[in-house]
Amino acid sequence: MRNLKLLKSLRNAELQGPGAPRCLAVRSDTGSVLLASEYSVTEFDPRSGQVLSEVSLTADGFLPEDGSGTVVGIQELAEQESVCIATASGDVILCNLITNQLECVGSVDTGLTSMSWSPDEELVTLTTGQETIIMMTKDFEPITEVGIHQNDFGEGKFITVGWGKKETQFHGSEGKQAAQRKSLEVQQAVPWDDRRPRVSWRGDGQLFAVSAICPETGARRVRVWNREGVLQATSETVNGLEQALCWKPSGSLIACTQRHPNKHSVVFMERNGLLHGDFTLPFSRDQTKVKELLWNSDSTVLAVWLEDMTPGVDGHVNTYFQLWTVGNYHWYLKQSLHFGSEPLRAPACVLWDPERPLRLRMVTRGWAILTYDWGWTTECSLGLDATDNANVAVIDGDKVLVTTFRQSVVPPPMCSYDLHLTSPINLVTFLCQSQRTNHLAALTADGRISVYGHNSGAQSSETQGGFRITSPPLVQQKTYSVVGVQEEPLALRQLLWLREDVFLGLGPGLLPTSSTLHFLNHTPQPDAPHTLSVRSQVEVDGAVISMVYSSHTSTVALQLEDGQTRKLIWDSPEPSVVDWLDSKGCRMNFPVPCVQMAVCSISREELLLGLTDRSHLYAGDTELASNVSSFVVYDDFLLLTTHSHTCRCLQLSALTVKALREALGSDGSENDETVRRVERGSRIVTVVPQDTRLILQMPRGNLETIHHRALVLAQIRKQLDSLKFREAFQCMRKLRINMNLIYDHSPKVFLENVETFITQLDSINNINLFLTELREEDTTTTMYPNALHSPVQSPKGSVEKKVDIVCDALRKSMESLDAHKYCLSVLTTHVKKSVPELEIALQKVHELRVHPTQDAAGAVGTEQALNYLLFLVNVNELYEHSLGTYDFDLVLMVAEKSQKDPKEYLPFLNKLKTLETNYQRYTIDKHLKRYKKALHHISKCGEEHFSEALSLVKEQKLYSEAMGLYLPVSPQYKALSCAYADYLVEQQRAEEAGLLLWRCGEPRRALQAFVSSSSWREALCVAQQVPLPPDQLALLARDMAVKLIEQRRFSEGALLLDQYAKDCEEAISALIAGAVWEEALRLAYTYDRQDIIETDLKPALLEAFSTQSVFLENQRAMFIRHKSRLAVVRELKQKARLDMLDEDGPDCPDVELYSEASSVMTNSKYSHSNSRISSRSSKNRRKAERKKFSLKEGSPLEDMALLHTLADIVTTTDKMREEVHSLLKALVLFQYDGQAQKLQLAYEAALQMIEAALPELWQEGVPQSQAPVTGPNSTANSIMASFQQQRPTAAPQDAEMLTPPKMRNNVKWKLSVLK
Repeated sequence: MRNLKLLKSLRNAELQGPGAPRCLAVRSDTGSVLLASEYSVTEFDPRSGQVLSEVSLTADGFLPEDGSGTVVGIQELAEQESVCIATASGDVILCNLITNQLECVGSVDTGLTSMSWSPDEELVTLTTGQETIIMMTKDFEPITEVGIHQNDFGEGKFITVGWGKKETQFHGSEGKQAAQRKSLEVQQAVPWDDRRPRVSWRGDGQLFAVSAICPETGARRVRVWNREGVLQATSETVNGLEQALCWKPSGSLIACTQRHPNKHSVVFMERNGLLHGDFTLPFSRDQTKVKELLWNSDSTVLAVWLEDMTPGVDGHVNTYFQLWTVGNYHWYLKQSLHFGSEPLRAPACVLWDPERPLRLRMVTRGWAILTYDWGWTTECSLGLDATDNANVAVIDGDKVLVTTFRQSVVPPPMCSYDLHLTSPINLVTFLCQSQRTNHLAALTADGRISVYGHNSGAQSSETQGGFRITSPPLVQQKTYSVVGVQEEPLALRQLLWLREDVFLGLGPGLLPTSSTLHFLNHTPQPDAPHTLSVRSQVEVDGAVISMVYSSHTSTVALQLEDGQTRKLIWDSPEPSVVDWLDSKGCRMNFPVPCVQMAVCSISREELLLGLTDRSHLYAGDTELASNVSSFVVYDDFLLLTTHSHTCRCLQLSALTVKALREALGSDGSENDETVRRVERGSRIVTVVPQDTRLILQMPRGNLETIHHRALVLAQIRKQLDSLKFREAFQCMRKLRINMNLIYDHSPKVFLENVETFITQLDSINNINLFLTELREEDTTTTMYPNALHSPVQSPKGSVEKKVDIVCDALRKSMESLDAHKYCLSVLTTHVKKSVPELEIALQKVHELRVHPTQDAAGAVGTEQALNYLLFLVNVNELYEHSLGTYDFDLVLMVAEKSQKDPKEYLPFLNKLKTLETNYQRYTIDKHLKRYKKALHHISKCGEEHFSEALSLVKEQKLYSEAMGLYLPVSPQYKALSCAYADYLVEQQRAEEAGLLLWRCGEPRRALQAFVSSSSWREALCVAQQVPLPPDQLALLARDMAVKLIEQRRFSEGALLLDQYAKDCEEAISALIAGAVWEEALRLAYTYDRQDIIETDLKPALLEAFSTQSVFLENQRAMFIRHKSRLAVVRELKQKARLDMLDEDGPDCPDVELYSEASSVMTNSKYSHSNSRISSRSSKNRRKAERKKFSLKEGSPLEDMALLHTLADIVTTTDKMREEVHSLLKALVLFQYDGQAQKLQLAYEAALQMIEAALPELWQEGVPQSQAPVTGPNSTANSIMASFQQQRPTAAPQDAEMLTPPKMRNNVKWKLSVLK
């Protein structure tokens, strides 16, 4: 849906060459024009207006001096820096562009009729006066010479397999008569045909086509030849085929013209010579003749050069030049240039620029050189409010095809309506004035401006053919003629309709490199009431290639051909053009010219966005992206499509230019709302204002409407902020946006306006839809994160209960508004809660049955409410919950809706009805497995049912709940306590069992429980309460002391032996065994047993000294050994890493010695040993830990295992401080000073050694974060190794291991007397 607009035009009338221009070529390196006449070859620079060189063709006799000679072809040869010229007399001349020397490289006696070079300039074809084709290389070495007219079809001749005859085959719409129709007589070529052969190459240079008049029939035929000069195909006989010929560079079609009995058409042939499509020229059959057809270099535009057949009253013919494009298999006439009947203004040579696809070069018969630069544009209305219909206007000859995308999406070439004018259209523009942006103005080829607007008397309910018209067509209101502007084709190359009576036109300036802005106003005059005259003019120093209007700021921006930007001050008495300045006062220009431009606001600064033909998007002089295919600025958003087949939508108000560039440079996250995938090659057409629809056009021409997520969410957020809940809900429902966003966007605002929400929706179904989609998730952080605005946080602690909060708030509001009307929604709020309140919902359904409200407006009946509840909840689940209400009427009501057989539930219900109330409810609760409720009800049924209660308690382990239901003095309470105690004993919690038995009056059983749990204090108390005789009490104490000593509780065992068993000797022995030296001395002197000191205590002290000394020595040796091994392991690990980075990797000969954490580097068989270890139990976890931290040399985590072992040694050694201190005191007391001094020195040395080694061991053990090693000197192996060296975050137990153990240096253990 694009039009062609003229970006700039350059007219050079300074050149006055000899003779008339015959051929035209363009130098690809300098852009200068090469013109050949019957006298000379001239090189002219259109930019400077200077003649660079002129070489005479008559001086050396290549052409006669009287001007009767003719140049039939000219071609620039870039590699040879020459130009090749062919003359009708048969000479092929090579002119050096540097020395201007002429050289005749060949001559044909019979003369030449044409010359055509292949696109790669490797081959040249010459057609001679003898109707032959000569093919030569670029060095003019002959390849072949063949006749143009061949009797054979060619190598691509069709194969007939003999399937039926023509009379029996299908003939389409022509019917059966076509089978009997005789072949028509071949018509000769038209009289005005110059009868010269035409040659055209395919874009890849592999094939070329030749159109020539057949000597036998006198009609033109097209033949296709390959690069070797071998005939490939001959066209079918086409009556009325004319001389124009041009092969589409993309290689698909050959364009020709054909004159039918009732029309004049451009037809297309395939390479096999068969016709394939056509379009009709907008002239009658005998009105015009086509002189040439010209494809541009990218095959997007077909130029048609026409002349009238009949001279006008002045004896001269009119000349036309048309530009056609194709889309969706429809040909559009985009531009029509009328050169009038003046002979000197008529084109003599026309050529598309080979480097710039949309640059057209033309030389008139009066030696004026015209250069037209075209560009693609989409003409859209510029409105920002809902009154704008999102109009897009497409030019098609004398029609404007208007599509109103707000009402409908009509794929081209169809449209919502079309506007017919009396002359071909060159420009279309929409009114920039707000509220009237649907009005349209069209500039036609005859220089008139037609204005279209809405018919004020038209009604929206108009019908046509029985159908309602949703898009009433615009009505022509006025047609203005423009005065004060020079009369030439496209004197106004661009047009803006600023106000209803103000047009801004862009035309050529006084100088070739300047432009003039014309302000056109309607000034009625008696003789010309509809005239636009020039109110004022502004001369711009530079060629303006584009103008753009901003609807937000009413700014008109101009872009010059070198990328410079200007601002037009147009709403002042004296319009002026100023530089475009940024906020710092610096000029803001594009680095290169842009084919599309738009005004936008970024960070409250008005900037210009521009898109180049190389897909680079700029904001001023800053490049934002380099893969943009199209863009549009809508409201506060920038929407663009990329060559990676995505559509981006970014909000400009909260972004800086730097942030915008970074956003476009990233691919976007998973839930990034700004990115959307689109079809390959999609381009933006327009955006519907105040809507979420974005119109895209595919490469083949069809349209697609998408709702970009960013636009949708922005509109929904805006609607929610303005409390338009209904509009937001409808948009979310249609576009499948999660309804949770209504609450999550602003929980506080929603809860404050719940009644507004309900009133606006005013639909039970909509409210229920909202409720059923609720879930415990903040969609503003998960599904729809908004990077520009932080989500409004809910009150603390409310996130987990979001569904409950919303349900309760809605239910409260609905019950206050109309409980009967919103009955179904109230039921939904109960069912949807995190813990469904099905019983309450069923009770409300039951209330409807008991108290029907059929008379109320919109009231819901019991049947309807129950059916709805069954829709929300499984019927079997609802039956169980109804049974839990103990309401049998409700149960029967639900059961009737289920698929249950009455034989299944009726006997059960009848049996329940016969039971006492509490026992009935107990039975129901037990059936529903609600055991706590069942226990509550059975506890009220009396003593006769206590056995059932006790069984229930034992089965379901409800001891605590049951004991709270009975009085502590009751026998039931005692029975429950005894049962609970038995359960605790089974669970190895005998002490708690003893407490229960003791308080409920079972002291003997309590005594057994305390004894089994070694709770000797409680056991002695209970023994005194029983009471036990003294001898049994002493025996009990002795037995418990033995158990305590076995548990290494020596002090407690000694206390029992001393105070209750009255055995001081055993008590002292227990204390000595436990190394409690001070307490053992106290008892020995208390009971005057100094003999035990000599016999037991002193030998025990010496033995303890020996044991501690050996233990310390072992710990010291083990510490040194593990420390040394750890250093070796770390050194090997570092060496292995460096080797890997040097590309040795796993191929090192010593790789099996490495102890690496990475299994990739070590290839260790232990690398994945933990992958199958289950961690379901603590035993398995401990086993896994032991296996993980193995001290075996070469294990993957040997360094970690060594650190673990060293930490154990440090901790164990440090904990010996108190024990060593006590032993030292006892040794000194009994004058074992030597032994005590040795022990103190050994322990002190061990502590000092450990403390000195701690920084060395644990400082290097902390893993450092290593960045991947990359750079020019890196290799694939080194980069892989550096990535693998980055360990993941350590597990909690590993982190503890990597922390050095703490030494308790504040504990005093040394004796100063031993220093």
